[in-house]
Amino acid sequence: MRAPILPLCLMAAMTAAPSTAQVLDFEQLDGWHEDTHAEALAAFLRTCDLIDAPDWRPICALAADTPQDDASARSFFELFFKPVMIGAPPALFTGYFEPELDGSPVRTPRYAYPIYRRPPELSEGVAYHTRASIDGGAIAGRGLELAWLDDPIDVYFLQVQGSGRIRMTDGNVIRVGYAGANGQPYRSIGQEMVRRGSHTMDQVSAQEIRAWVRRNPAAGRELMHTNPSYVFFRKIGDLSANEGPIGAMGRSITTLRSVAIDPAFTPLGAPVWIEKDGRDPLRRLMMAQDTGGAIKGTQRADIFYGTGAEAGDAAGTIKDPGRMILLLPIDRAYALLPEG
Repeated sequence: MRAPILPLCLMAAMTAAPSTAQVLDFEQLDGWHEDTHAEALAAFLRTCDLIDAPDWRPICALAADTPQDDASARSFFELFFKPVMIGAPPALFTGYFEPELDGSPVRTPRYAYPIYRRPPELSEGVAYHTRASIDGGAIAGRGLELAWLDDPIDVYFLQVQGSGRIRMTDGNVIRVGYAGANGQPYRSIGQEMVRRGSHTMDQVSAQEIRAWVRRNPAAGRELMHTNPSYVFFRKIGDLSANEGPIGAMGRSITTLRSVAIDPAFTPLGAPVWIEKDGRDPLRRLMMAQDTGGAIKGTQRADIFYGTGAEAGDAAGTIKDPGRMILLLPIDRAYALLPEG
């Protein structure tokens, strides 16, 4: 699911000229004063030094000198940013997580489903073998296998999430992250289930897809093959156990403080105020530190819920409306308004 890293000097300038942009006051943000702004500032500091643009550099320098308490952090954001709503709500919020899976360094009767390293001949953006072709053995036997899992739907969702932890049979735990994709279009198998009439939109969740594929292994394999996109992985060896996976900016992301966005409209590294409605509402300042193949549009974000099964249960049920508001340096915010 994670996209390749793009030059950050480019990302800082990628906010597209939107059809609608509205500059707001912080008082118009629902729940702004109740957030834990020191946590948000810590997440911002993880990546702000990578935003190489003249109007961002002094802000990042001042962020590093800001005391790590909520009042000081809130004052920092209010002093140097303006809230901007780009596009028209309702937003669509979904969730993602870092799976923890069981695996083996070698193939066994139980562990028979590989995850692969990036093939050396793969060129970014050039169409490569489809998912069905790869599952059929198109690149098997070349030593590209990183690990073997015991369930094909776990391989599929590991690719959707873009990173994970694998507990090996030899006692080791490896962490894997996105290393590239096969250049084929991403197609939602949840939407395919709705199109086929087996499920309604409100019945589709990650948990239901997983359960259906396990109940119907042959049909489930065919369903997964309707998504030709395929993700390759690399081992990540320099992260501590308490750090999140690597996002699109090349740094560790933070549970419930990092979101995946569409960089055509939201600069990577920018603060984003989230007003997610639904069963478990969220009012929280998060950082645009990741991207995803299915994350497109102005009012669209994928919220990182953390690591493990509990995070997966929470993330897999999120498909909620709300409002997404970007925090931009003041001059940049007003530059988005139409002239006249």
